[in-house]
Amino acid sequence: MTLPETAIPTWPMPRSCPMLPPDQYTEMRDEPPRQVRLHDGTLAWLITSYADMRAAMLDSALSVDITLPGFPLRLPLPPDPVLHSFLRLDPPEHTRVRRMVMPSFNNTAVDSYRPAVRTLVNSLLDKMADAPHPVDLVADFAFPIPALLIGRILGVPERDMDAFAEQNVKITRCDLRNAEVAAAEFGALSQYLEGLVRDKEREPSDDLISRLLHEYVIKGEFGRDELVSMVLLLLVAGAETTASQIGLSVLTLLRHPEQVAPMLDQPGRLGRVIDELIRYWSVSQDNQVRVVKRHTELGGVPVCPGQAVVFAIVSANHDERVFTDASRFDPDRDARHHLAFGHGTHFCPGAGLARMEMEIALPALFRRFPDLRLAADLEDLSFRYDTVVYGVNELPVTW
Repeated sequence: MTLPETAIPTWPMPRSCPMLPPDQYTEMRDEPPRQVRLHDGTLAWLITSYADMRAAMLDSALSVDITLPGFPLRLPLPPDPVLHSFLRLDPPEHTRVRRMVMPSFNNTAVDSYRPAVRTLVNSLLDKMADAPHPVDLVADFAFPIPALLIGRILGVPERDMDAFAEQNVKITRCDLRNAEVAAAEFGALSQYLEGLVRDKEREPSDDLISRLLHEYVIKGEFGRDELVSMVLLLLVAGAETTASQIGLSVLTLLRHPEQVAPMLDQPGRLGRVIDELIRYWSVSQDNQVRVVKRHTELGGVPVCPGQAVVFAIVSANHDERVFTDASRFDPDRDARHHLAFGHGTHFCPGAGLARMEMEIALPALFRRFPDLRLAADLEDLSFRYDTVVYGVNELPVTW
């Protein structure tokens, strides 16, 4: 619905409780999509219900092309070509580019990474065991797992891993209101990746960047700038999202200790726990955006070319018509059809990788430290509200 100027809410909406979606989503899910005001003052259509969002994710009239007029930039950055990637391409180009990267993220590839993840997780747990208490689970466990794994998949040299991970943190935790800082952080990582691509061209190895270079770039089927953009996407989308999900998942299980033993002892239950944790948090809460490229409808509301659209993923995954008692963490529910990884063409290519990291990390953590507990009150924890990925900044734990 189109509201009077004075009645148009600002998006993203604030949370009254860090464990739950914004309160406004509850009433908005029972209404047709409405317009909201973005950080730069422009208007966008907000989709909050599960049914409307699932349909919109399949609607080819909605585009992810960042260069189209009216595209809503979640990060207040200029439309620099280096920020383009297959995440911001529509079919058929999206399909072509996605096929290039998928061999590194299909089921066979994900299974091949399991031994490295187990080794990494055990190493991190050993360091935690020797560290003074309390330990920050985010910095010392949740973030290093996906950051170091994606670095190895890409081919980042061991000597660069620490600086590489640190720069990735800076990007994903940029304050969305500070465009200059955000652009500078993106630029710094882009420059590093450009140098890494040049190194891989001279001395290829068994990694994703080398494979794409020699299968596509050198043959003229893919540009170097496009390769840098793709790698940048994989970093931003792959490391911080999984790190945030692991941190918030541990917080959830510490608040529901009765769920830990069944997760560890009952074969087959771990998958359900992970699906529910992913649904419950929906960490990519506010970064799914589109622009209308031809006339269509959103939940029965006509929309026009050039109008912006934003998906409130966490709202759809808390839709009571689909997930009964949605605000309750319930591993007994079947949450496999959540929309946290998207739906349709732009379903997250790293979904299997993220699930695998959680499958290894969570049981290993609670087996190593059966008496793990929070070393702070919930109200004292600091959550990230103004970044593209929702999460907790620090999670002090002890045992």
